[in-house]
Amino acid sequence: MKRPLILIFAILLADQVLKIWIKLSFPLGQEINLIGDWCRLHFIENKGMAFGMAFGGEAGKIVLTSLRIVASVLIFIYLQKLVRKRESKWLIYGFALIFCGAVGNVIDSLFYGVLFSESTIFAPAVFMPDGGGYAPMFLGKVVDMFYFPLIDTEVFGHRVSFFNAIFNVADASITTGVVLLMIYFLFLHKNKPSKAEIATENSEKPIEINE
Repeated sequence: MKRPLILIFAILLADQVLKIWIKLSFPLGQEINLIGDWCRLHFIENKGMAFGMAFGGEAGKIVLTSLRIVASVLIFIYLQKLVRKRESKWLIYGFALIFCGAVGNVIDSLFYGVLFSESTIFAPAVFMPDGGGYAPMFLGKVVDMFYFPLIDTEVFGHRVSFFNAIFNVADASITTGVVLLMIYFLFLHKNKPSKAEIATENSEKPIEINE
């Protein structure tokens, strides 16, 4: 369990350090170019589910955050079972990446509203403002910043873009974890002998008697 825990800690640390730096340094909507004008840091906040979708107002947000917490706990329990059974590393690291991605965004929802002032287009947020944070616990907004569409060009005078979502390290971790699980179940799991096959193979082995 040591290596998966190190991976989880490293990704959570990178996710939160970047989010806090963005929150305290960028006014809402500010962006800087990383690779030309294609790969950018663009600060937005996600009020609900992925891609900024709302979910039933404040009550929906509390329900959503609670469900994420429960899901994170269940994933961690399952991850421990995978490690104890010494399952495939593809499974273990896939679920580890999904777990730390889920926890990374839960931290924003739980604590950012309490710890920071409201981000505006005029000024960055302030940590632990005198008047209190911008929202109660469970109602914080998730910080997103990475923007690099796979296709972003003009075709016959019309702008064409593909995958223009703005996301964070936690989102990337979840996506990578899902990809690892898909690779495992689509290509690797089929070639893995079942426990019944292993037991049959072992029972058919001749017993060696040392004279």
